[in-house]
Amino acid sequence: MTVIRLTRIGRKKKPFYRVVVTDSRKRRDGGWIESIGYYNPLSEPKDIKIDKERLNYWKGVGAKMSERVEKLSQKA
Repeated sequence: MTVIRLTRIGRKKKPFYRVVVTDSRKRRDGGWIESIGYYNPLSEPKDIKIDKERLNYWKGVGAKMSERVEKLSQKA
């Protein structure tokens, strides 16, 4: 199953996340199919960018979104 979720990048104590499309069986930071945005929780205000066109495409072909990505996509 294809999922849209966050993958962590950045360094220790400085999280930065990519919004990626990946297979649900992969590890959190494992390989991904496509990166469709990012989320920086440390900036003020929190920096969220998601490509809505690609998000809608992947949802259209059956990808499920994680709870956190659903919340972030509403804010973006």
